[in-house]
Amino acid sequence: MRARDVMTRNVVTVGPRTSAKHAAELMAEHGFAALPVLDDDGQLVGIVAEADVLRDRIPPDPRLHLRRDADAEVVGLLVRGVMTDAVRTVDAGTDVADVARLFVDERLRSVPVLEHDRLVGIVSRRDLLRSVARPDDAVRHDLLQLVEGYTGDLGAWAVDVVEGIATVRRTRGAPQVSRQVEEGALTSLARTVPGVVGVRVLTGPDHTAGTSSS
Repeated sequence: MRARDVMTRNVVTVGPRTSAKHAAELMAEHGFAALPVLDDDGQLVGIVAEADVLRDRIPPDPRLHLRRDADAEVVGLLVRGVMTDAVRTVDAGTDVADVARLFVDERLRSVPVLEHDRLVGIVSRRDLLRSVARPDDAVRHDLLQLVEGYTGDLGAWAVDVVEGIATVRRTRGAPQVSRQVEEGALTSLARTVPGVVGVRVLTGPDHTAGTSSS
């Protein structure tokens, strides 16, 4: 799977001159962790996150503190004053496994997705979790269609999916190519189906093959 397969395409964005308060309202209303910031030419120039609009915007309750700072800091009123301009992005063709690793290693919650340097979507941890949590029946349906479409052998395959682990078994006929080539090709194809976390392909008469994680 690639980032384009799981990303959210209808992205809510803001401009540098958008009020920071409005950006906060959008995030609260839609449950977003961050919003991409686009300039007048549609170029990505930054990202504004929940922490950016929360910073210094909730003053301490004087009843709960023994002293208050005499000079309160002036908070940024516009997005350009609070956004992060060093934006971590991924390409639409990036393997989602690499996106997941990026989230873990850099502790990110979402990243904008670019194609030809233009924003085409945003992918979040929730998007990845949604793909992993697909019902096994839906994964099985998509995988069976993919296998039959690739091989052209309709009704010649049994596909089972349990907890995201897929077993693809040829029930009749023989590969048009070598057994090894067909098993390798079907294993690679299965890994492109959202929700598949492991694959076992059985194409020979003895039905023996290894399991491959996606």
